[in-house]
Amino acid sequence: MKKNWFAIILLSPFSLLFAGLITLRNIFYETGLLKATSFNLPIINVGNLSVGGTGKTPHIEHLIRLLSPYINVATLSRGYKRKSKGFRLISTRDNAKESGDEPLQFKTKYPNIPVAVSESRNIGIPLLVKHHPEVETILLDDAFQHRSVVPGLNILLTEQNNLFTDDFLMPAGRLREPRISYERANVIIVTKCNDDITVEDMEKIKTKINPLPFQKLFYSKYKYGPPYYIFDNSIKVNLAEDHRVVLISGIANVQYLLSYLEKKATIENIVKYEDHHYFTSIELEYFKKMYDQSADNTLFLTTEKDAMRLALHKDYLVANKIPVFALPIEVDFLNGEGKQFDEYVKSFLHQFKS
Repeated sequence: MKKNWFAIILLSPFSLLFAGLITLRNIFYETGLLKATSFNLPIINVGNLSVGGTGKTPHIEHLIRLLSPYINVATLSRGYKRKSKGFRLISTRDNAKESGDEPLQFKTKYPNIPVAVSESRNIGIPLLVKHHPEVETILLDDAFQHRSVVPGLNILLTEQNNLFTDDFLMPAGRLREPRISYERANVIIVTKCNDDITVEDMEKIKTKINPLPFQKLFYSKYKYGPPYYIFDNSIKVNLAEDHRVVLISGIANVQYLLSYLEKKATIENIVKYEDHHYFTSIELEYFKKMYDQSADNTLFLTTEKDAMRLALHKDYLVANKIPVFALPIEVDFLNGEGKQFDEYVKSFLHQFKS
């Protein structure tokens, strides 16, 4: 990612102030002046040091698919940008405004697992267990920087093309904590790796990150499936070169997705919004105008997370016969190390039980 060095220099005094506050907070937790809560069931946290876009959602879904056949698993998120407050158990009848888009995505795709949201993980974990006493492990979404809960397994994600080692603290950069905070992680995953990444590239990244002896380092990329109609996932299409794609996106970083689409189809238009954007009636009318003027081979495409928010406008989209398709993604570990990662997580759970 290209850096604006003028802005970085200009904002660096504020970043130094922010660094002082975060460092002081971390010292308070490490010395016990601020108390962190431990729980008697295994907590797995998937988070990052930066603001958004590292792939937390697909990695959590990987853990759900891995663990749910063997253990009663649940997820707990903050529910970013939801309109509700406090603790909430998510139902498939909820909408994105009530639950947040990512928790609703978990519940929609995996309806049999408990999904909850809470601004406070300390409050959310015991309430989740109270409502679902059968739960044996909880996956925390984006809680790396929230020190009030002690996770049993801390998984830190960082993008290949925007490593935390190359970034700066907010507001000069995208980091929410100093780089040294990576030392709290048990596992570090370099995500969104390029298809052409080499062994030499991986060694350079490893040198930059400099994992501690106890830390496991993995590399992953995305594996995309056939796009499906957002209101009926049995209706699917196969991307082809003659498709003209209109991409509707409200995610933090769209470049990795674009790199994939450019190899599969022709990109007609990119309608880009801020992360977790709630679409408006005016924007829906713009989509209709684009659709009415589009060719027969035009495909309106979005992400699964965006589909949760577009579903708020289901009546309009269906009435105007605007078919929007979501592109599903799964995590694919490089070097054949997916099994090693899976076994590491299972080993953590077995050791915790014993």
